[in-house]
Amino acid sequence: MTAQRRAALKGRVRVPGDKSVSHRALILGGLSVGETRIEGLLEGDDVLRTAGAMRALGCEVQRDGAGRWRVYGAGVGGLAEPGDVLDFGNSGTGARLLMGAVACHPMTAFFTGDASLRRRPMGRILAPLAQMGATSASRSGGRLPLALTGGTLVPIEYRLPVPSAQVKSAILLAGLGTQGTTTVLEPERTRDHTERMLTHFGAQVTGEDAGSGVWAVTLRGCPELKGAAITVPGDPSSAAFLAVAALIVPGSVVRIEGVGLNPLRTGLYTTLAEMGADIAYENRRVEGGEPVADLVVKSSALTGVDVPPERAPSMIDEYPILSIAAACARGRTVMRGLGELRVKESDRLGAIAAGLGANGITCAIEGDTLSVEGCGEGARVPGAGTVETRMDHRIAMSFLILGLAAKAPVTVDDTRMIETSFPGFEALMAQLGAGLGAGAGAGGAP
Repeated sequence: MTAQRRAALKGRVRVPGDKSVSHRALILGGLSVGETRIEGLLEGDDVLRTAGAMRALGCEVQRDGAGRWRVYGAGVGGLAEPGDVLDFGNSGTGARLLMGAVACHPMTAFFTGDASLRRRPMGRILAPLAQMGATSASRSGGRLPLALTGGTLVPIEYRLPVPSAQVKSAILLAGLGTQGTTTVLEPERTRDHTERMLTHFGAQVTGEDAGSGVWAVTLRGCPELKGAAITVPGDPSSAAFLAVAALIVPGSVVRIEGVGLNPLRTGLYTTLAEMGADIAYENRRVEGGEPVADLVVKSSALTGVDVPPERAPSMIDEYPILSIAAACARGRTVMRGLGELRVKESDRLGAIAAGLGANGITCAIEGDTLSVEGCGEGARVPGAGTVETRMDHRIAMSFLILGLAAKAPVTVDDTRMIETSFPGFEALMAQLGAGLGAGAGAGGAP
């Protein structure tokens, strides 16, 4: 697919539901007793894989209409051993969180995924689950496919070696089936969707400062979770693509409605504000325990900034699109602490640098730091490159956004994986007036 400059972006849109919240709503609905009604569920492939896994584990999961779902849960300890392999496609979130949920059940389940997911490390999940009493057999490095056998677990106190909401969530979900309290210590706080939703379903979860900059999350095991209504806010990671597009295409004004603004997810918006972005937050409210607002974004003259490493956990998925804003800014942007990007759907750090270089943008990687030399106010980036997406949806969308501001069109080699996280992306961008169309790399075909 190729993206090229046409005109200013204008309009009012709503992005799909938050992927992180959608996964958790299905999983916690399945671990609850009674009915859970979900509004605004993201219906991309990643989340649908989690829905299928919950069905395979014995839960009744029904779709009532666009974004409207019902889950009739089996309760904590009530999941059934699946009769077949659980295939999570490209969804690392679904696979890792459900490992935690399965671990507190006396069963063996087999986990696999697509080629990209099978390359991603699972050892960081398996290590704490083993301390709790679960066993596993996997490929080298803890990679999929793997078999996980759960049972009667013991509560633990676990200090995260690297910031990871997925590891924290897996431990907490496993802790539901223990007698006692499970504590996760975070040297850097990560997104807290799991804690918020566990509380919403009736679990006893607390978070407190444990001193020396460590945040302690503690869960009391063996609660009876009760089904609850959930409204999924718009995904702030999806909204980020539209927001940056509006910022870098001159004359643009875009309203993005109902975006989740969890304070542990807003690092990108903090950074964009530091760069001089004109973003207003209107109609603030709380939905399903999550803060929500409408974003009004206007094109802006951006300036490069230094992004500190401690901000990385709150924006780890947004560095690809931040690099596009940096390319269109005046001066240098330095992004630090990006080591986690090397173990995402692709080596995102390498993919970002390769894509920028292919389009005439100077950048450099030193260790876990990425530096981007912006093209300056009023001087659009060269473009004209073809970007290898490496099966990574965020790389694909980010460089399509770059094409909207570049002097020459930008082509990405494959866009099929975009539907996994942002269904309807192309149609929504067209609604705003973006120039996306079939090109040399559309759909992966030459």
